[in-house]
Amino acid sequence: MVESALKGAARTSALSLFLCGDVMTGRGIDQILPHPAGPQLFEPFVRSAKEYVKLAERATGKLPLPVGYAYPWGDALAVLARRQPHARIVNLETAVTASVEHWPGKSVHYRMDPANLACLSAAGIDCCVLANNHVLDWGHAGLNETLSSLHDAGILTAGAGRNAQEAATPAIIGIAGHGRLLVYAYGSESAGVPGDWAAAARRAGVNVLPDLSTKSVGEIACRVAKVRRTGDIVVISLHWGGNWGFDVSNAERAFAKRLIDAGAADVIHGHSSHHIRGIEVYRGKPVLYGCGDFLNDYEGIPGNEHYRPDLTLMYFLVMDPAKGTVVEFTAQPMQIRHLRVGHAPDEGAAWLHATLRRECARYGVEVERDTPTNTFTLHG
Repeated sequence: MVESALKGAARTSALSLFLCGDVMTGRGIDQILPHPAGPQLFEPFVRSAKEYVKLAERATGKLPLPVGYAYPWGDALAVLARRQPHARIVNLETAVTASVEHWPGKSVHYRMDPANLACLSAAGIDCCVLANNHVLDWGHAGLNETLSSLHDAGILTAGAGRNAQEAATPAIIGIAGHGRLLVYAYGSESAGVPGDWAAAARRAGVNVLPDLSTKSVGEIACRVAKVRRTGDIVVISLHWGGNWGFDVSNAERAFAKRLIDAGAADVIHGHSSHHIRGIEVYRGKPVLYGCGDFLNDYEGIPGNEHYRPDLTLMYFLVMDPAKGTVVEFTAQPMQIRHLRVGHAPDEGAAWLHATLRRECARYGVEVERDTPTNTFTLHG
C-alpha cells in the first residue's frame, strides 16, 4: 500500500485540501517545456503536437519557448502558496512516458516526457488520480512508466496500477496533526474509459467503475472499511459523464449519495466535463459533479465556447476529521490562457459566479462572491 509518512501527535485538527479537474500536461503543453517528447500524433487531422502550440500562439501571441517547468501553473502557484492546503490532488490526464506504442483505435493520445516531470513537482502535487481515459494512451508500457516516474518523484497515485489490486488501492496521505487522507479513484466508460483498459490480476490498467449500482456502492464501501481509521477523510475521485453539458443525471446523484450513506466517502471529486458543473453538499459532505479542465492545450480550437471551457476553478475544502464534514468551502476563479493558468478577468469571474450559483442552486447550495479577492464561498 502506498502511504506517505505520518509524523507528529495523533490528535487531529481541520484538514485542508486543494482539488481541481483535468490536468493535461501532455501534447501541446509538453512541447513548450524544456524536454518535449516526440511530437508525432495519430489524430485524424493533427499529426504533430507542435500544431497545438501554433494554435495557442495564433490566439494569444508568441510563447517564450522553451518555458520553465512552473510556467503552465501560472498564477495558481501564488494562490496555493497563500492558501497552503495540506494536500493537493489533481486528475492527471496524461501519460508520463517516452513510449512510442500508442493505443490503436484511439483518436487522441496525451504524453508528457518523464524528463518534464518537474512540471508537476513545481506545483507541489501530492496525488495524481489516474483513473481516466488517457492514462493508457501509450499502452501498458506507457502506464508502467507513468507509475514509476510519478512514484520516483514522490507523487502518490490512485486509480491505475500494474494489476487490479494496485489499481484499487488508495493513495494515503498522512498529515501530521491532521490525520490521513485516503484517495480512491475510479474511471467510468461514460467518460470514455475503454472497458478493455480495466486492470486485471495479471494486467496493468485502470480501476474501472462497472456501473452506478447499489452493488458497486457496496463493493467500494467494503474496500474503504478495510482501510479506514477513525479520523480519516475519504475522497472518492470519479472520472464520469460526458465532456459537455451541465445536467447531472439522477443516477449520478443517487450514486454519490449512496456512497456517502454507506460511509464510503466524505468528498466526491468528479471530473471529465471540460467545464464546471454544479456542486451539492449532502449530509455535510461535498459532491463536486464536474470540476472542469484545469490545464489543457485547447486554446485556439473553436467550438462549445458558450460553456467557457477556458474558465476554471481552484477548489479548497477544509474538512473536520472528527465528523468527516466540510467546515469551509471556497473556490478561486482562474482562466486557461497562453497555455497557462492565470487569474480570471473580471468578466470571467462574473461568468463563473453566475454559472456556479445557477447550477448549485439546483442542489440547495448558495455561492457568494467576495469581489475584492474574487473568492467564492459555498454554503450548503
